[in-house]
Amino acid sequence: MDRGCGEVGLSIGPIRPIGPIGIGLSEPIGRMSVLDILYLALRNLRQAKLRFALTTMGVIVGVAVIVTMMSFGLGLQQNMLDRFKALDFFNEIQVFGQGLGTLAGVENRRGDNDRRRDRMDKKPTRILDDAGVVEIASIPGVAYVEPTVNFGSLIRANGKVLSQFIGGANVPNLASRFQEFMAGKMISAPNAEEAIVSERFTRNFGFQKPNDAVGQTIELLTPAQDDKSSAGKEEEDQPPNFFGIPIEDDGLDESNPSGIEIRKFKITGILGEIKEGVGQGGLRGLMPSADVYLPLAVAHDLSMRNRSAMGQVALSLARNKGALGEGQAEGYELAVVRVKDPAMLTEVRRQITEKGFSSFSIIDEIEQIRTVFLIVDSVLGLLGGISLLVASFGIANTMIMSILERTREIGIMKAIGAEDREIKLIFFVEAAVIGVFGGVIGVLIAWGIDGIANRLAYRFILKPQGASFIDFFSLPPYLSIGAILFALVVSIMAALYPASRAARIDPVRALRHD
Repeated sequence: MDRGCGEVGLSIGPIRPIGPIGIGLSEPIGRMSVLDILYLALRNLRQAKLRFALTTMGVIVGVAVIVTMMSFGLGLQQNMLDRFKALDFFNEIQVFGQGLGTLAGVENRRGDNDRRRDRMDKKPTRILDDAGVVEIASIPGVAYVEPTVNFGSLIRANGKVLSQFIGGANVPNLASRFQEFMAGKMISAPNAEEAIVSERFTRNFGFQKPNDAVGQTIELLTPAQDDKSSAGKEEEDQPPNFFGIPIEDDGLDESNPSGIEIRKFKITGILGEIKEGVGQGGLRGLMPSADVYLPLAVAHDLSMRNRSAMGQVALSLARNKGALGEGQAEGYELAVVRVKDPAMLTEVRRQITEKGFSSFSIIDEIEQIRTVFLIVDSVLGLLGGISLLVASFGIANTMIMSILERTREIGIMKAIGAEDREIKLIFFVEAAVIGVFGGVIGVLIAWGIDGIANRLAYRFILKPQGASFIDFFSLPPYLSIGAILFALVVSIMAALYPASRAARIDPVRALRHD
């Protein structure tokens, strides 16, 4: 018997009786430890190095594709959330009251604010006036309330006349938008004839550098109040105008023409966009952007006195309906509320709703954003999973070929007492080694691809635009570990049939196999 076994290259040592313990015979010698099974699996893989390398390459490619594509989706999601955080969106709420259009019964669904109104759970039931602002400011957890005023007007500065958006700002102001300036400082007093302008304003008006605009005077041009009553008679004969101000290609005359009221403001500060990080290119906070910011009281007074023609009609409709009493102000279109702690945002919104106002927070968008990215990540992961599925066929093919080559060896192991479970374990361990090895290498390759792609994107896309470096990929530990475990599971599942087939081999027929 020893000689016969030597012919196939195996040395199994002295033979002990094999049989059930219940009839007094010793334990079978085929019992193998975990180390024995691991040794046999590794030895088999070493004997077929090229086949092992090619099979593992399929797993490496599949894992690298999965990790790269999913890390890109996760990176986009993380960049968006980081941008919201950098722009200070999670600490602020937009509060809406009944606007002039609502009071007049006008339906207008154009613009971001109107789209946000459409998504409110509850429509406002009261006007957002100064009394309402005071009530909101008294809610526990509210740091401050910033009513917003926005209107368009012609501005003359540095020899140019352009149409600009005017906004109002509280003085002093705790909003994050007004804490950092490219040049200059905040407006000194609530009623000061001073203004803050954006960096874009300085470019549009031809200032060489933002610092050059600090201390300069801008002129806000509005129609004179005395001329409003007679403006309609000669409207058809008038040239194109803006609020009654003639718009000429050569600009306005530097003198004070009849029918134009001029308000002068001194520029004290220049607001700049965020230059670095994921928030670059944006302005902090949910306050609507403007080109020029005036003290809130001044801006509110100017917006009331220079109401547009449609605004005048809406005001008349609201008063005729009785929704707005004579002498009663229509209040603010919206206000920005900042909370002291983002954890208090939900409770503050609840109390705002109880007071009859509606609100909007970026939190309302987060769940929709996450749902969209979940779909994107799933699609990207599915595409990568197809690659790993193809690799699983290669693993199954390798295992089946291994069975054909080792049929005689398997028969000898079963003849000397190896159980079916142990034969299966040998093949499962071989597949597991392929899966783990391919998974680890695939994750490392994906990490390298992510780094190279980030550098290329910065070199050829971001840097030419003057933007700072942004990591477009996110490779958290759970993704790496999950990819390796997924490769392990797929590899073991691919070995189910080959292992089962090996365990069913008849040892007598296997020993006669050439």
